[in-house]
Amino acid sequence: MREAILYKKTKNKTVQCQICNHFCVISVGKRGLCGVRENQNGKLFSLTYGKAIAVNIDPIEKKPLFHFLPGTYSLSIATVGCNFTCQNCQNYDISQSPKQYRMISGQNLSPEKIIELALKYKTPSISYTYTEPTVFIEYALKTMKLAKKQNLKNIWVTNGYLSPLALRAIVPYLDATNVDLKFFNNRLYQEVCGAKLEPILNTLKLIRKSSIWLEITTLLIPGYTDSDNQIKEIARFIFKQLGPETPWHISRFYPCYKMNEISPTSPELVYRAVEIGKKSGLKYVYAGNLPGDEGENTYCPRCQTLVIERVGYKVQCYDKNGQCPKCGGEIAKI
Repeated sequence: MREAILYKKTKNKTVQCQICNHFCVISVGKRGLCGVRENQNGKLFSLTYGKAIAVNIDPIEKKPLFHFLPGTYSLSIATVGCNFTCQNCQNYDISQSPKQYRMISGQNLSPEKIIELALKYKTPSISYTYTEPTVFIEYALKTMKLAKKQNLKNIWVTNGYLSPLALRAIVPYLDATNVDLKFFNNRLYQEVCGAKLEPILNTLKLIRKSSIWLEITTLLIPGYTDSDNQIKEIARFIFKQLGPETPWHISRFYPCYKMNEISPTSPELVYRAVEIGKKSGLKYVYAGNLPGDEGENTYCPRCQTLVIERVGYKVQCYDKNGQCPKCGGEIAKI
């Protein structure tokens, strides 16, 4: 537990948290919507500092990041808690548990120890993932600062709901991020996730103005995000606001949590969405959650030569220092 950053005191020992766009106003003894930030006698505390609920070594492609250190592994960490209430959350057992049971589970793992593990297992990066890193920003930020001193890269896998203040705090230490753009519809964001669309779009535009590498993921949920119109709107936003070289991962939905009665997305719908993205001018559009599918490969946008082949998490790179081996065209990031 540690006193939180980015909050302000108001009347009667009430505080306002400023790490995300909920801007929770929290009375003494109460917690914010994330379930892990608590007002204790007029001071806001992060209850998860130094308590990791998950520690794994993952292929970086699992984040998913396809154009940042491809073929490498990343030490991945998380704490409990999340500022969203997504009905389809795959990690609901750890993201929602503090709200349901008020328990802060996890093993004691200091930022210094995280760095030791990354160096021991020779992972070139650390990923803050699984739940929402914004709600454990103090823990993540300390680790990120130490990582920079050891030439380790920092990655956030995020819902994008962090406040501009929080984004400014992490930008100097953040190297890459994958942001979920779940819907292009404010009503759906409110109904499914308990959040709003506009702050996420603003976050994405701010990230694009920085030097942080950005990739986008959209989960294609039948009846929610599978309409051609919504897919076109997301593609248009990425193209105009983030740039045509921004990779877009369109992932197949599988039944989970409170959306257990919805059928999995058909591969045909995923392929159709990928084609819409490409026709909109995006250079790198991927079909996700379709194991072994060629839609996960990277092709040169100029001559369509295979540049990175992905079979599961087995990755083979054919590029020459970020250039197509056939035409010499540049491949984004790599």
